[in-house]
Amino acid sequence: MLELNKVYRRLLNIYGPQHWWPAETPFEVLVGAILTQNTAWKNVERAIRNLKEMKLLQPIALLSAPLETLEQAIKPAGFYRLKAKRLKEATKAFKELWPADHMPLLKLRSRLLQVHGIGPETADSIILYAFEKPTFVVDTYTKRFFHRLGFFKSEKTPYEVVKRFVESQIPPNLQLYKEFHALIVEHSKRFCRKSPHCDECPLVECPRSFFTAGITTFDHPSSASR
Repeated sequence: MLELNKVYRRLLNIYGPQHWWPAETPFEVLVGAILTQNTAWKNVERAIRNLKEMKLLQPIALLSAPLETLEQAIKPAGFYRLKAKRLKEATKAFKELWPADHMPLLKLRSRLLQVHGIGPETADSIILYAFEKPTFVVDTYTKRFFHRLGFFKSEKTPYEVVKRFVESQIPPNLQLYKEFHALIVEHSKRFCRKSPHCDECPLVECPRSFFTAGITTFDHPSSASR
């Protein structure tokens, strides 16, 4: 079987550290995680820019704003009426939980999953990038990528199955989880698309043995060679 460590190291050597999530504050991470549902990130950036200009990118300000005002601010992200309501509910949970330093990860995850509109991927994104606790994020890119490398028989493998597998192979390391997820996204946007560019893929250049021999434990991103 391919080794996740080899996959990670190869991606890191190709693309370098990604330094995700692109946000200035933990609360901005939460807002971005809600807004990015079913839309492109460029649209999320426009919505977040509006929120900043309107001084709504703070929990108290966002909760105090009329729903109609919030809807107009986030309109570029699509589904703005639905997402405005979700932002209100998620912000209430954020205020209740932050900073959650001493809260067990599973308890934090369970609480976030109780918020309407927050599913496993959004919850794990918030936990990993805002609350900075090591939980692996699984998205469409991840499922497709691991399926094509032979880890799973289908791109539709259930979320929790993929998550449990990865976390069973990788020690809980905050920075590594961040980088691995971000690297998979970067690679998938460039090559492992819905219609893949396999002929140009830098992973295909390596013989299968590159992945199947050698390192058996993951290295921290900061110590891995580029």
